[in-house]
Amino acid sequence: MIALRRPRMSRLAWHEARSGLLFLSPWIIGFLAFTLIPVIATLAFTFTNITLSQDVPLRFVGLDNYLALFRDPQVWESLLVTFKFAAISLPVAVILPFAVALLLNSRSLRGSALFRVLFFMPYVVPFVAGVLIWSQMLNSDTGWINGFLGLVGIQGPDWLNDAGWVYPGLVIIGVWGIGGGIIVNQAGLKGIPTELYDAARIDGAGWWGQLRHVTLPMMSPVIFYTLVLGVVEVLQYFLVPLVLNQGAGEPGGATRFYNLYLYKTFFAFQEMSYGATLAWLLFLITLAITGVLFWSARYWVYYAGESSSS
Repeated sequence: MIALRRPRMSRLAWHEARSGLLFLSPWIIGFLAFTLIPVIATLAFTFTNITLSQDVPLRFVGLDNYLALFRDPQVWESLLVTFKFAAISLPVAVILPFAVALLLNSRSLRGSALFRVLFFMPYVVPFVAGVLIWSQMLNSDTGWINGFLGLVGIQGPDWLNDAGWVYPGLVIIGVWGIGGGIIVNQAGLKGIPTELYDAARIDGAGWWGQLRHVTLPMMSPVIFYTLVLGVVEVLQYFLVPLVLNQGAGEPGGATRFYNLYLYKTFFAFQEMSYGATLAWLLFLITLAITGVLFWSARYWVYYAGESSSS
C-alpha cells in the first residue's frame, strides 16, 4: 500500500493558522487556567486529605473520601431536597416561559415589545437585592402577596418559614427571572415558517391542532435546550436559600440543598478534599441526567431538514 502524505501547508495558510491561534490564545489560556486545570486538580484532591481547618500533612488516602461520602447521611438528605425542589421548579421553568412567549407572539396582543422589556427588566436588578425584596413580598404578615390573597378572602401561608410552602415560595422567586427564557422561546417561535400554520389551517386544524402538530414539534429543540439548562441550574441551586437564611437549611432542613452543603464543606468547614469529592458526585449525577436527556432526544426532538431515516 502507498502511504498517503498530507500536503504541506503553504506559507499563507500557515500565517492564517498562526494568526487564528494568536487571537484564540486568550480563550485557550483562560480555559486551561480557570477550567481544565482546576477540574483536574479537584479530581486529584479527592484522593488526598487536604484540609485548611487543621495542620495535617498531605498524604494519599485512596478511596477514603468516596467511602465517607456514601456513609454521610447529609449527602443523601441534601440530594433528596434538591430532587424534590427540582420536581416542582423544573416544569415551571420550562413550561411558563414557553406559555408566556406564545402569548406575546399572539397577533391579537398589543404592546408585546413593551411586555418583553418588562419581563427582562429583573435581570438588571442586583441578585441579592432582588431576593431580599422577594423575602419581604412573601412575608406572612406584611407581604404584598398575602395582602392580595387577603383581599379575596384567602389566608396566605407562611411562604418561607413553613416546610410545606417553602418550595412554592422559592418557585415564585424564580418566576421573577424567566425573562431570558421568554426571549429564547420567542426567538424560536419567530423561526417557525408561517406556511406550516397556513397548511394546518387549510387542513382544518384549530388552535390546539396547530400547537400540537406545528408549534411543539418545531419548538422541540428550544424546549430541549431549556430543559437541559434547567436541569443543570436546579442541581446547582443554592444562592437563593443562602441569601434568605445564610444556608441554615430552615425551615426544618427543607432548604438544605446539595450544592449548599457542598459550598459549606468547602468554605465553612474548609474540607477541600471532601468538598472536591462532593463536587465530583454532583458532576456525575448531572452528567448522567443530561446523558439520559440527550438519549431520549432522538424520540421527541425534531430538527427541521433532518431525514426521517436518521
